[in-house]
Amino acid sequence: MGCGSSTNAYYFLRKSEKAFKAAVLIQRWYRRYVARLEMRRRCTWRIFQSIEYSCEQDQIKLHNFFSYLVDHFTPSSSKERDFLSLILTEEDSYKDAELEKLCDYESIEVPDSYTGPRLSFPLLPDHATALLEAFKQKQQLHAHYVLKLLHETRRHLMQLPNINQVSTCYSEEVTICGDLHGRLDDLFLIFYKNGLPSPEKPYVFNGDFVDRGKQSIEILIILFAFLLVYPKEVHLNRGNHEDHMVNLRYGFIKEVMQKYKVHGKKILKMLQNVFCWLPLATLIDQKVLILHGGISDVTDLELLAKIERHKFVSVLRGKKRKEKRRHPDSKTINGESPVGVDLPTSRSFPGSCLFPGLVSASGRKELSQWVRQTVQEELEKCRRQVEFSETSEDKELSSVTVSESEMEACQISDSCQEEWKQIVDVLWSDPVPQEGCKRNTVRGGGCYFGPDVTEMILQKHSLQLLIRSHECKQEGYEFCHSRKVLTIFSASNYYEVGSNRGAYVKLGPDLIPHFVQYQANKTAHTLTMRQRISRVEESAFRALREKLFAHTSDLLCAFKGYDQDEMGTITLSDWATAVESVLHFGLPWRMLRPQLVRSTAGGMLEYKSWLADLAVEQRSKEHIQSSLLEIIYRNRSNLETIFRIIDSDHSGLISFEEFRQTWKLFSSHMSIELTDDGISDLARSIDFNKDGNIDFNEFLEAFRLTEHSQGE
Repeated sequence: MGCGSSTNAYYFLRKSEKAFKAAVLIQRWYRRYVARLEMRRRCTWRIFQSIEYSCEQDQIKLHNFFSYLVDHFTPSSSKERDFLSLILTEEDSYKDAELEKLCDYESIEVPDSYTGPRLSFPLLPDHATALLEAFKQKQQLHAHYVLKLLHETRRHLMQLPNINQVSTCYSEEVTICGDLHGRLDDLFLIFYKNGLPSPEKPYVFNGDFVDRGKQSIEILIILFAFLLVYPKEVHLNRGNHEDHMVNLRYGFIKEVMQKYKVHGKKILKMLQNVFCWLPLATLIDQKVLILHGGISDVTDLELLAKIERHKFVSVLRGKKRKEKRRHPDSKTINGESPVGVDLPTSRSFPGSCLFPGLVSASGRKELSQWVRQTVQEELEKCRRQVEFSETSEDKELSSVTVSESEMEACQISDSCQEEWKQIVDVLWSDPVPQEGCKRNTVRGGGCYFGPDVTEMILQKHSLQLLIRSHECKQEGYEFCHSRKVLTIFSASNYYEVGSNRGAYVKLGPDLIPHFVQYQANKTAHTLTMRQRISRVEESAFRALREKLFAHTSDLLCAFKGYDQDEMGTITLSDWATAVESVLHFGLPWRMLRPQLVRSTAGGMLEYKSWLADLAVEQRSKEHIQSSLLEIIYRNRSNLETIFRIIDSDHSGLISFEEFRQTWKLFSSHMSIELTDDGISDLARSIDFNKDGNIDFNEFLEAFRLTEHSQGE
């Protein structure tokens, strides 16, 4: 019996040992599996962010290019001067009488057939909840009520300080929400989970209410309505997307004009003025600072509180400067003498509005080099688009530096520059792990601030926590800088369904953050982690391949630089280096290579075949010659932004007069002689449906045909 017991014990131990080893193997496999998924997720995240930030850089470069043209163009008539003022000049805040005339909501009749929500002022809680229900039913608020709401919102915002003060002693907790970016379902879910704004439920919404999503105007209407109903409990901070120059590219202007075709222009003008009156920050119990972007080493809350914020209608442009006359012996691009001619204001000389720290004497050389590079890049794009060759004057531009007198002419006063920097840092900056403070070259505006800068600013103003938004986070929130900086982001599924959760944070009297996370998309709840990552990864690589295809010509040149023997092959290492040299995305290309390069022979890549495969993939979606498609993929966003800039009245159509004035601007800079009749003939040829206007599809088609004829 003793022998049998020993045998059983032995077999039991053997089985236990095998089970233990199996458990260890399973655990090891699972850890590796999760680690691989996490690595895929991080790579996907970097792809999305790199593409997003490159688009922001394109927007700023495009604006600088137009600003440079405007600053060097001498109007020959008051009509041309007025046109330039419309497309790229910044108006001061309207006087009350002028705004009343612009708003003019009383002249807009609401027909009896209108079945949507109706508002009467002063607003009551029932009005705000009625708006919620109406928008859930896909109804639209009539333009009469929209303009009246904006009018009342502006009046209220004008009474608010730059930095709102909030106390937790009057309520149990304050709820802080981050970026919403036009995603109305996220706002509905926040109110469902947390409750509607009320005296017992105060909210702080931390900017970026608009753009990218499809229901930005509905979000603004809801937030403005609750702001008027509960002015002491609802607080709105300005974000970097509450800026009409940013809205030109990212969809908000297009959304408003589609939904309000008749009165959209009035609504946009009112919104432009409302945005510049939004407060810049909120302070809770004098201990927690809430602002959209971040801080810098020169952030000063006392100075920020004194700035006339409404003067900065567009933060991209900096502050409005007085018009200056050119010196009699200075040259203009079109070669005409500018003596006695008032030029358009020089608000946005390339670089001066983005890197104010460079306008010191020691930094002017660097700035002038940046100006030349940026302008040459944009000129080259325009040449390719309109079939023009490089002029001798352009060559001259690329070989000279911006003079000291020009630099002085485009600078703003030290005090205005300091005020502008305070605002742009608050709206555009991002935290980084490294010490110090440096320019945010990825976004093109604001700065990167390190933990030492955070500690310095918190100590200077006796603060214990900084809450900001501005960056999408996978879990909807993220701490950094020893938990002294908190990023909160409330738009779930920002890049793709399943890409990220949304979140909001609640602060009670103890000022300890409590988070609530959510997914507004029902599909995301049904996906496993692997399915979710695979779906997001597929979307990211699809977007990345489009970017690669859009730079086919540049990539081919870069690859040939590594193919010294002209064999048509390069190493995978050289492929990665060349791709980064063209796209400047800062991505781990060697790690991404298996997803982008399907097969290699002997560790070498036949780069022409690889580029051909990219072209085939994109052509399968659009039946256009690949060389044309490459240019359209590369320039479509810029073309759409250019279209909206030219479309100065936001009608969705370019009139022949707008087209004529814009082409005079281009032709003067490129030394091309075009008569008014010639420009008119060109406009009529682009107007395919002969309705007297040019819509975006006609604009894009004309560009495509121009490139096609150039190729032939």
